[in-house]
Amino acid sequence: MQNPSAPSIVLASASPYRRELLDRFLDDYQSVSPDIDESNPDGLSGKKLARQLARQKAETVSRTARDSLIIGADQLAVLDGQVLGKPGDHQKAVEQLMAASGQTVTFRTAVCILDPVGRARYEHTDKTTVRFRQFDRRLAETYLRHDEPYDCAGSFKIEGAGFVLFESVKTDDPTALIGLPMIWVSDVLLELDYLLS
Repeated sequence: MQNPSAPSIVLASASPYRRELLDRFLDDYQSVSPDIDESNPDGLSGKKLARQLARQKAETVSRTARDSLIIGADQLAVLDGQVLGKPGDHQKAVEQLMAASGQTVTFRTAVCILDPVGRARYEHTDKTTVRFRQFDRRLAETYLRHDEPYDCAGSFKIEGAGFVLFESVKTDDPTALIGLPMIWVSDVLLELDYLLS
């Protein structure tokens, strides 16, 4: 679906989940890990931090790929005003899931696209609200052994078996929960003539 005359596209992310989403309609792009500090020393809200990190990832990669369109993205989960990071290990994932049991978690998925032709920046932040069902530690442990979502904000994979933990999901774009709101991304790429319409 890509326009062969358009500049190359670079995904500023090493996430396999984001690559799988882009693979659905892009035939040729690069994936480059931005390697940035994702800490939050200023205590920014989930929305502001996700937006800042998405922009920082895109700008970092653009320094070595100035003639390419860059797509930077970041996703954060927020529970009771607290940003939930990627758990990293089983114990932290159990703690995150048990805290989410019976609660509502808001996911902020931010995207920053840098267009080398128009020298313009396009930004968007998607909000997805997930209501977790009430579950016990046994279900949390069983689920984690199945999906091993230790590199995922919120300690689950919606593209895996994560739905067993949910009561409901409210979103304008179901792909946002996977890590990249593809409806918005495709809109921008169509507008910039990177895709054949």
